Amino acid sequence: MSSPTAKRQRTEEPGPPFFTRSDIWYTDGSVVLQAHTTQFRVHWGILSQHSSFFREIQGLPQPNDQPTVDGCPIVELPDDVVDVEHLLRALYNPKIAYQPLLPLPMIAALIRLGRKYDFRDLLDSAVDRVVQDSPKTLAEYDALVGDGAWSLKHIVAHSGLRFDLAVLAEENNILSALPFAYYRATSLGLDRLLGGITRPDGTLASLPPVHLHRCIQGREKLLHAQYRNENTYGWLRGWDGTACVGPAGQCARIREILSHKYLDTVTVRAFQKLKDGTLEHFCLGCRSRISELQEAGRKKMWEELPGYFGLPPWEELKNNP
Repeated sequence: MSSPTAKRQRTEEPGPPFFTRSDIWYTDGSVVLQAHTTQFRVHWGILSQHSSFFREIQGLPQPNDQPTVDGCPIVELPDDVVDVEHLLRALYNPKIAYQPLLPLPMIAALIRLGRKYDFRDLLDSAVDRVVQDSPKTLAEYDALVGDGAWSLKHIVAHSGLRFDLAVLAEENNILSALPFAYYRATSLGLDRLLGGITRPDGTLASLPPVHLHRCIQGREKLLHAQYRNENTYGWLRGWDGTACVGPAGQCARIREILSHKYLDTVTVRAFQKLKDGTLEHFCLGCRSRISELQEAGRKKMWEELPGYFGLPPWEELKNNP
């Protein structure tokens, strides 16, 4: 494996004035990592303990004119400075990786650089956060989404997270997270799906064309499919009325009213549970039957969810970061 390139600098000097020392600067460090114009003085021993990449380049012979800073060799990294800083902070302070919640930019940095430089422990812990906040079963979905709010357990929520998470999962082969990420994106509606969402720092979170295409197509399919027979709201078309114990025609009229109400709103609601009060005017027999049909439809649509976005079935969506 080849070593990253090193720019020539004055030997034994901190470098030209335009180089900035990060506050990650250990005076007993043995190597200087340089990302663009920012330098980090760290330890070969720490890097090589956790990364096979750095373990290998540490053992490579160095030329006599190898530039140094305070006697330390310089290793240039063609990576984002903030990503490198996130990685090193997590590496030197293991408590960070085990905090209940981490912001997505840090998680993304640990995934990108963890995979690139084989920091396997940091990579695995970061991927686990994405996977655990991206349900793969309907039971996991209900536990995470509940009454409609997305209650994240491992990732700090921010506006635009739905888009950012979809992009991160696809770029890093965390494929089991994609169906839910796409579904959450489609539930926003076309305006925000096409126009993006402003993050807290003022930047725009948006979907690249390949993701946008999948989400728009999936949204159109879901809007129609959720009202088909045997799917979540297929009961709005009617159901076996043998369980009805109400006055003649009453439950059918209520069903027709609800049908118009739902169909008049262009909303993806494939996994939405019936809200309290929705069935209160139906007889007990019809309430029970509708609840059964609704739950069976949710389960069916969940199993089919990847296909709505042109993805393989759940059992084939393996993670390989």
